[in-house]
Amino acid sequence: MNEWLTLNEAASYLKIHPRTLSLWARQGKVPAHKLSGTKRCVWRFVEKELDAMLNLPSGAQKGNYGTSTAI
Repeated sequence: MNEWLTLNEAASYLKIHPRTLSLWARQGKVPAHKLSGTKRCVWRFVEKELDAMLNLPSGAQKGNYGTSTAI
């Protein structure tokens, strides 16, 4: 089962600042899911997707995960 993480949980998991992760999510540099129906931008992250991103081969093109998915 996929475990959903909040912005702060995902930032802690990746050992980066939450603002950095938020910026990367907006830029499409990390796999992120924008929640719909909220007044402000709320992001959720799937732990397996973050793991897959971290385990990319060194020669693979990193970043640019396309548009985020609203859930």
